[in-house]
Amino acid sequence: MATYTPPPYFPQSSLAPPDKNRYTKFKLVLVGVVILLVVLLAGLAWGIWHLAKSVF
Repeated sequence: MATYTPPPYFPQSSLAPPDKNRYTKFKLVLVGVVILLVVLLAGLAWGIWHLAKSVF
């Protein structure tokens, strides 16, 4: 007979306690991603500028 509920021995919550610094780590990762994107866009703009300068 098939049941549609999990057996009672499956944990219903996370086994690890919540990390107190999770939000701080998340903010640092987001700041790092934003800085990386800004550097990449600046490098791309610099490359396009020098390419256009050499062509014209």
